[in-house]
Amino acid sequence: MYERYFGLRELPFGLTPDTEYYFAHAQHQEALNMLVAAARMGEGFLKVTGEVGTGKTLLCRKFLATLAADPGFTTAYIPNPTLDPLALIEAIATELGLPPARGQGPHALMRGLTEHLVQNCAQGRRMVLCLDEVQAMPMETLESLRLISNLETEKRKLVQIVLFGQPELDLRLEERSVRQLRQRIAFSCRLVPLSLADTDDYLRHRLHVAGYEGPALFGKGALRVLYRASGGVPRLANILAHKSLMAAYGEGSAVVRARHMRLACADTEAVGRRRGFWGFALRGPR
Repeated sequence: MYERYFGLRELPFGLTPDTEYYFAHAQHQEALNMLVAAARMGEGFLKVTGEVGTGKTLLCRKFLATLAADPGFTTAYIPNPTLDPLALIEAIATELGLPPARGQGPHALMRGLTEHLVQNCAQGRRMVLCLDEVQAMPMETLESLRLISNLETEKRKLVQIVLFGQPELDLRLEERSVRQLRQRIAFSCRLVPLSLADTDDYLRHRLHVAGYEGPALFGKGALRVLYRASGGVPRLANILAHKSLMAAYGEGSAVVRARHMRLACADTEAVGRRRGFWGFALRGPR
């Protein structure tokens, strides 16, 4: 596509949560540090919320990668939370490499999981379970997480649970039926969109990781349009940056201008739904 034209090794603005592109923005790094420190303490639930596209899944993957480099941790990751309680236990067991539990009831499954976690603990390792998109989890499954977290020895918990979800998760946790779980959340944080300056740094960071070594690739006008359109949400910023690079490449321009960014915005449905955007974006410098 435009990689060779701009001197890139690869496309810099993909939407997959590639930890190589993790942006150590102050807010995200603070959240990562909190997660790692709390995991080492081993108490309570942890919770991270944020609007769609603010980087929760990438933070989760970076957190898991950080723990994977530490031999004192075993991890499991459940990306699809729309499971009933039994299916959740089966998914956790599968993630931990336990043999298939065909035909087993919930008690047998839980016993097998408990035995595995006890062995893991005896080897001096902590078990951390991360669940993504938890706002979509059925209430009975959400409550079952508390029961899983009850697994413990006399000294410590056998598993620590980290919840990642959209702001709707906070509303669900206000339900009386899960009040015991809510009380066990020891640490929580909320990701918010980037500022204009942080968005500029974010774009430069991803370009650098992709191999770009030249002068600023996005003009100031283009940056302002991108920020106004994306609201500082990294996922939208990625989409607009990618499309504007295509527009600049198609025109033979060495720099992304505001007009290229406006073309990208016009081609992106999520931007068109942002109230008041078009009145700003279709005017101004080229």
